[in-house]
Amino acid sequence: MDIDLEKLSHDELQQLISDAQKALKSVDARRRAEAKRAAEKAAKEFGFSLDEVLDAGPKGSKGAPKYANPADPSQTWTGRGRKPNWVIAALEEGKSLDDLAL
Repeated sequence: MDIDLEKLSHDELQQLISDAQKALKSVDARRRAEAKRAAEKAAKEFGFSLDEVLDAGPKGSKGAPKYANPADPSQTWTGRGRKPNWVIAALEEGKSLDDLAL
């Protein structure tokens, strides 16, 4: 498709842009539908629906706590990421992580 953009008027260029944006939305919608059908087919091969696969597992789970603050057992830490201040303080007091383990 060869279009000489130099020969188009301002209004024709605006219409071309509008038509192209609509065409892009249509292509994206078709590709999204194809992707969903492929995902549904893959899930079905394993005996699940796509909704079951997408809803499976905890969302945002940080893992099970491995350590607790002896002074306040409601304060826990998984052992991953930055150490909480209570862990740092306990280590500075000479305690080990084993002392804080659940």
